[in-house]
Amino acid sequence: MKNFVVKTIANAGALAVAVWLLDKITLSGDSTGKEIGTLLLVALVFGLVNFLVKPIVKVLTFPLFILTLGLITLVVNALMLLLTSWLADKLDLSFHVEGFWTAVLGGLIISIVSWALNVVLPDED
Repeated sequence: MKNFVVKTIANAGALAVAVWLLDKITLSGDSTGKEIGTLLLVALVFGLVNFLVKPIVKVLTFPLFILTLGLITLVVNALMLLLTSWLADKLDLSFHVEGFWTAVLGGLIISIVSWALNVVLPDED
């Protein structure tokens, strides 16, 4: 359970950095508290997408991972971010990613920041 909370906080922090750096990734709310709540909910959705969908996509695109020497990971991360944006829209969360290339750059930012936060934040190990 503790690991899940740490990963969700890391995802929320990484998403916040992507929202802050990229104009075409938006998160809005009436107040700072609502924005933080929305960010945490989007982080949960993002975590679920990465937990449930990403492994299936990785298995199905395994030959492309080999062929592109892993660069297809950028595309897979972008697709997971776009799927999160779509699901957030369906769940009436005010989070939106505009365009594929924004998603690629956002996915790269989120991957780097999430990795750094997972190194810094405590884990159950």
